[in-house]
Amino acid sequence: MTQIVWIARHANRIDFVNPDWFLTAERRYDPPLSDDGMVQAQQLGKRLKHEKIKHIFASPFLRTVQTANAVAEVLDLPIKLETGLSEWLNPAWMTEEPVKLSTRLLAELFPRIDISYTSRIAANYPETHEQVRSRSGQTARCLSTEFLPEHILLVAHGASVLGAAMGLVGEIAKTEVKASLCSLVKVVRSEPEWLLELKGDTSHLSEIEEVIRFN
Repeated sequence: MTQIVWIARHANRIDFVNPDWFLTAERRYDPPLSDDGMVQAQQLGKRLKHEKIKHIFASPFLRTVQTANAVAEVLDLPIKLETGLSEWLNPAWMTEEPVKLSTRLLAELFPRIDISYTSRIAANYPETHEQVRSRSGQTARCLSTEFLPEHILLVAHGASVLGAAMGLVGEIAKTEVKASLCSLVKVVRSEPEWLLELKGDTSHLSEIEEVIRFN
C-alpha cells in the first residue's frame, strides 16, 4: 500500500520583511504572511494542484492557515487545524505562550476551515527542541495512519516540518531536509518503510529564501 505525505513550511512572514512589526503587534508571536509570502503560497497551490491530495492539515498559527488556505483554494479542499503541527513553543523566542486567533475567528476569516475536526496532538508551552520534534513526529505518524491510504498535506513551521519528516523517515531527515520558507518535503509510504523523495524543494517559487530562519 502506498501513500504520499507532503509537508510544507509556511510562506514568508511579515516580521521577516519588517522586523518593527513585532513592536506594535497585537499578537506578536502570530504574524501573518508578507505580501511576497502570499505570492509564494499561491505558487505552492499551483505546484500541488495535480497531486491528488485529499486532506490538508495546518498548524493553527495565522501564517500556516494563510498558506494552507491558498492551497485549499486551488485544490478545493477543507482545512483541518492540527495543533500538533504548531510552531516550536521555544521560551527563548517567546516570553509567554503565544496568543493566536480562536478557531471560530479563523473560520470566519477562512471558511474552508473544518470546525468539526478535533486536533489529534497537543502542543504545550514551553517546549524543548526534543519535545517539538517528538510531538510533530507523532502528529505525522498519527495522521498518515488515520487517513491511510489517502495522500495528505501538512502545513507547518521550520522545526515542525523537520520533526514531522523525522517522525516518518527517522534521523536521516535531520541532515537531509532543508525546511526553507514555502518549501516542500515529499515522503512516500512504500511498505514496510517510508522514502524521502523531496527534501525541501523550492522549484515552484519565484523567490527563494537564501538563509533559513526558524524563528
